[in-house]
Amino acid sequence: MEQQELQRIIDTAKTWLTDAYDQQTQAQVRAMLEADDKTELIDSFYRTLEFGTGGLRGIMGPGTNRMNQYIVAQATQGFANYLLKVQQQGGFKTLKGNQLSVVVGHDCRNNGRLFAETVADVFAANGIKVYLFESLRPTPEVSFAIRQLGCQGGVNVTASHNPKEYNGYKAYWEDGSQVLQPHDQGIIDEVNRVNMEDVKRNGDKQLIEIIGGEMDYDYMMAVKSVMIDQDVILRHKDLNIVYTPLHGTGRQIVPMCLRSWGFQNIHVVPEQMVIDGNFSTVVSPNPENAEAMTLGMKLGTQINADLVIASDPDADRIAIVVRNHKNEWVIINGNQTCMMYCYYIINNMKRLGKMRDDMYLVKTIVTSEIIRRIADRQGVTLTDEYTGFKWIANRIRMWEGERKYIGGGEESFGFMAYDAVRDKCSPSAICLICEIAAYAKDQGLSLYDYLLNIYMEYGFQREATINIVRPGKTGADEIKQMMASYRQNPPQEIAGERVIRMKDYQSLVQKDFNNGKVSESPITMALNATSNVLQFFTEGGLKVSVRPSGTEPKIKFYFEIPATMNNIDEYEKATLEAEQRIPAIKKSLGLE
Repeated sequence: MEQQELQRIIDTAKTWLTDAYDQQTQAQVRAMLEADDKTELIDSFYRTLEFGTGGLRGIMGPGTNRMNQYIVAQATQGFANYLLKVQQQGGFKTLKGNQLSVVVGHDCRNNGRLFAETVADVFAANGIKVYLFESLRPTPEVSFAIRQLGCQGGVNVTASHNPKEYNGYKAYWEDGSQVLQPHDQGIIDEVNRVNMEDVKRNGDKQLIEIIGGEMDYDYMMAVKSVMIDQDVILRHKDLNIVYTPLHGTGRQIVPMCLRSWGFQNIHVVPEQMVIDGNFSTVVSPNPENAEAMTLGMKLGTQINADLVIASDPDADRIAIVVRNHKNEWVIINGNQTCMMYCYYIINNMKRLGKMRDDMYLVKTIVTSEIIRRIADRQGVTLTDEYTGFKWIANRIRMWEGERKYIGGGEESFGFMAYDAVRDKCSPSAICLICEIAAYAKDQGLSLYDYLLNIYMEYGFQREATINIVRPGKTGADEIKQMMASYRQNPPQEIAGERVIRMKDYQSLVQKDFNNGKVSESPITMALNATSNVLQFFTEGGLKVSVRPSGTEPKIKFYFEIPATMNNIDEYEKATLEAEQRIPAIKKSLGLE
């Protein structure tokens, strides 16, 4: 590093050695300045932690590039400034009178309460009323509370399923969804204008109202509204369920919701019911990883459970583990989970006479096309949206009062079964998957059998995600060049199959290739928004999606690979057949 740049970092760090910062922070910064190895100092102060479209996320510690109470306060001041600006412009639909209000929550992570109270204090200092949860709560309950209380925004302090070193800050708008355009950029611009000395503190305590149990009850009742078939639950109320919150916010609300639905045989993993920001029983609190499910599966084996379920620390994502035909525990992936929900919702609402013509489902563009086949064959409206539940929430907003939302999800282990919340919601998803398991049992099937029967009806495919990491500026340039190359010279074949269609969500153009001829047609997306995503479809049904990460130095490839499955006993054979094609797919895309 050049001496001039190092000196800038040192000068920035020295500004943290004043009485504006607490003694512990000053001591930690002083230690970094005095250390011979300046690596930690550089990483902590070389930039200001970026407030992105979803908020903040970073490693905790002192410094401008870290999650700490001062960076949180600075971000909140910017958010408050934007809320006040929109109020002046008369831009809120939910505002009655002149008092802006927000909901503030946090999960189980270290410093979560400190950061949440900091957020509440800054909002109050700006004259904004705050509904602060008394203790940790699920992300979807924060979304629900914003709508329930008629607030104009909210903040949840969480880093979702990231490792223990991280914390984060999710910004929400008045409809309970994470902020979208134009508000996301508007907030970012305001945050970037705020200097530390601009932050207002020591707000009026009377503007901070503590909420808790009464909101839990209302939220639990909203979750119960998702139930489709109460009779099947009553017949199988003894369904043997193992649940783990992975030390997080689902620990009380999920068992409560399951009992409110009628399930009575609920077992929890005791070691992981302990609130623990260090996540001491797992390497990483990500329910997508089999390792995080080890204790749950162990208990499931001991009590011969029907299924094992987990929610991540902020209780928005889920993982579902079931037994296969060899009596082994297997995790159902996010695409399979979403597929099962949509299949069950459509078929059982029709069976019970609850389905209406104005009802619709949503998936994201990188989520399984089997869901499209299910909806189309059943004559149910299904829309494709960009990755992220804020886009699903946006679709609900666009069709509010015209159509009825009945479910939506994406491949990343999340589902939103109702519109009372506008973010992925594990309590409702967990209750609904237990209802599906009860229905399967009613048919003499396991949940695993139920999944395989969907494949038999609609065809099999295996999904795989490949992450190519390219750190640093050279990596960013390489990723940019990869996308440019795919656009200018799209692959003509993938794994031996001719490419017949390409979708470019940056230009919103679809190209169809037929006998050397190219025909173009527009792609219609909500808000006419664009995204740096490419998709390729082959004549054999293969689908490849390519999407650079907006927050990390990597590019993601999503594969949907069809294979032959003539009966349910061929599931593993079909899976292997599909997975054996991955090297050829990667080679066609220049990844090997």
